[in-house]
Amino acid sequence: MSQAALQAPETKQLVPLNEKDQIAAIIKAVVRTADAWDLTNAEAASLFDVPSATWSRMKAGSYKGVLDQDKVTRASLLIGLFKGLRLLFNGPLAYGWPKTNNNGPDFMGQSPVQVMIAGGIPAMMRARQHIDALRGGM
Repeated sequence: MSQAALQAPETKQLVPLNEKDQIAAIIKAVVRTADAWDLTNAEAASLFDVPSATWSRMKAGSYKGVLDQDKVTRASLLIGLFKGLRLLFNGPLAYGWPKTNNNGPDFMGQSPVQVMIAGGIPAMMRARQHIDALRGGM
């Protein structure tokens, strides 16, 4: 067996996203999602897990930082949820569902936004899976 075959496989490290164009596109999509869902600044900042001042810079287009894996994951889930809702519902529910109280087992009378803020990424994943399942794409 060769020396190369005996070496441990290379592991990929998670590094923050620091490509300015990609960061700008991700932030723009998250801001548009928050606007479409009529989120308050506090709700949007909590969902994206950033301080209110950082969210304000993001919303204004003046954010100069990087996005860590947590933020990229949150963005992916929010944008995917937005897209899933647009595919599932035609009309106001496509934009209103996230802030509408839901009696489903994952929401227990709260709005999906409230549940996602309280539960973070795992709750965001469950909301996304819920919509994907309703669409028949689980």
